[in-house]
Amino acid sequence: MNARLPVEKQNAGLDDYPVATLLLLHRLAPAFDRLSLNDALARQCVLFRENVAVNRYIGVISDPLDSKLQRWAEARAGDLVIWHLASHDDLSAWLSKQADSTRLLAAPEPAEHQQFNAETAEKTLSVTQSSQQSSPVVRLVNATLHDALRLGASDIHLESSGSGLDIRYRIDGVLEHIRSVRGSEVAPQVISRLKVLAELDIAETRIPQDGRLAVRLGDKARRIDLRVSIMPSMHGEDGVLRILDKSHLMQGEQALTLEGLGFAGSDMQRLRELASEPYGMLLASGPTGSGKTTSLYAVLSEIHDGREKIITIEDPVEYQLPGVLQIPVNEKKGLNFARGLRSILRHDPDTIMVGEIRDRETAEIAIQSALTGHRVLSTLHANNVFDVFGRFSHMGIDPYLLTSAISGVWAQRLVRKLCPHCAKDHVPTPQEIRELQISGDPSHNGFKQAVGCEACRATGYRGRSAIVEILALDDVLRTLIAQRAPLNEIRSAARQQGARSLREAALDLARQGLTTLEEVRRVTARH
Repeated sequence: MNARLPVEKQNAGLDDYPVATLLLLHRLAPAFDRLSLNDALARQCVLFRENVAVNRYIGVISDPLDSKLQRWAEARAGDLVIWHLASHDDLSAWLSKQADSTRLLAAPEPAEHQQFNAETAEKTLSVTQSSQQSSPVVRLVNATLHDALRLGASDIHLESSGSGLDIRYRIDGVLEHIRSVRGSEVAPQVISRLKVLAELDIAETRIPQDGRLAVRLGDKARRIDLRVSIMPSMHGEDGVLRILDKSHLMQGEQALTLEGLGFAGSDMQRLRELASEPYGMLLASGPTGSGKTTSLYAVLSEIHDGREKIITIEDPVEYQLPGVLQIPVNEKKGLNFARGLRSILRHDPDTIMVGEIRDRETAEIAIQSALTGHRVLSTLHANNVFDVFGRFSHMGIDPYLLTSAISGVWAQRLVRKLCPHCAKDHVPTPQEIRELQISGDPSHNGFKQAVGCEACRATGYRGRSAIVEILALDDVLRTLIAQRAPLNEIRSAARQQGARSLREAALDLARQGLTTLEEVRRVTARH
C-alpha cells in the first residue's frame, strides 16, 4: 500500500511532526534498498525500516513543506511511511557518516603522487594501481588504510565474525563501528594481505604475531608507520593496526610541546620544573593509549638544547627527534630494555629515556642511573600517581632507594574536546552534581553538552586534550612512602602540597566548556 500524508497533515504545523534526533537516527536501520544512499544525499531524505514484519517505514526529512519530495520517497517505499522531522544539521551529519562508512568498499580516489609502501619490501604498492586490480581484498585493505588516515584514527580494528569482517576505527580514543563486510572468505583474505605487507607468517594462524608496515602518503611522501598485531580468535584471526604518524605532532597546532598537547598552564609549569632537575627520575603513568610516550617526547623536545647527550631506548621508536640518539628494542636479537640501558650508561649520557619499565631488572638499573647523576624519564602502567609506588613494591624494589631516585610522577589521561560548532549549554543534573562532587553554583559555570553535527561526524567531539595528576616528591612524601604509610596519609600530604586529582583536572576543562561531564565520568575515576 502506498500511503501519503493526509491533506490536513500536510497543512498542519511543524509541531505535528515527530522529531527525529541524531540519537534516534543512529538507532534506526536505513532502508537503502528502497532509497539509495546516493539519492538520500542528493535529496536530503532518508527511509528507515520501523517494522520489518509489516514493511512499515519511517521517513526523515528536514523540509516539511516539500510535499513533492514526500510523494517521491513514498513511491520508492511502496508501503506506509510515517514522516519525521530532523534538523538540517542532524540529517547532514548522519548522511555524512554513512557516506564515510560506505566509501570503504569503493576504491579510493586515485592520486598521482599517493602511494602505499611497505618499508621492508622493495616493491611499492600504489593506490592507483591497486584500485584497477580485480581483487576486492587489495582494494578493501588500501581503502581502509586511506580512510582511517583521512579521519585521523589512531587504531584500525579488523574483527572476524561468523558472517564476515567488522571494521572499527579508534577516533579520539573511542571505537567507532565503520562497517561490516559480509562473506566468510573476506576476513581470512584481509588478514593474509596484512601478513604479506608486514612480512609475517601467512601459514601460521594459531599464535599471535606482531609486525610493522610503513606507508607514504601525499605529494610530500609523508611517512606513516603502522604496528600490526594479529591475534587468533573464535572465528579465525583478528587484526589491529596502530597508526604512528611521526609528522602529525611535529607541526601546526599540535606541535610536540606540552602546550601543543593541551596541558594546562599550571601543569606545564610544574612538569617543566621537574624536568629541569639535573638528575633524578621523572615517571609518566597511565593505561595504554593515554599519551604517556608522546608527553615524554614533548618533555625531551623542550629540554633539548644541544648541550646534553640524550639517549632513548624504546619499543618501538614512535617519533624521530633530531639530535637525540634513539635505540629500538630488538628482543629477537637479545636487545631488551635492561641490556640496552646498561649499554647506554657506557655511552656518556646526560638524559636517558626508557620507553617502559616492565621488570625488576630494568627498574633497578633506571633507579641506579638516577642516583648516579643522570636524568631519567620513563613510563609505567598504573592507574594513578600513588599506584606507581605499589607497582615498584610488587617488583621488589626497596622503597627507600625508590623515593631517593624519583623526583616526580604524573598520571595522564586524554579527554575528548567538544566540537565548537554544535556544543550547547548544559546545566548539571542533581545526580551529576552528587556523583562528580561539583562545587559552587553549577548554573554559573560554562558546562556544555555534546550534540553532533557534520563537522564532528555526529559525535559531538573533535580532538583530545591531556589531563594530568602531578606528584612532586618532597621530604614529607618521601618519608611517608619509604615507611609504607597508609595511602590516605600519603594522599592527604599530597593534597596539602597542592596536588589535584585527574577528576578535578577534567572538571576544570568541563567548567571552561572544553569537554562534557559525561566525558569526565567516562575517563576519570573517583579517588
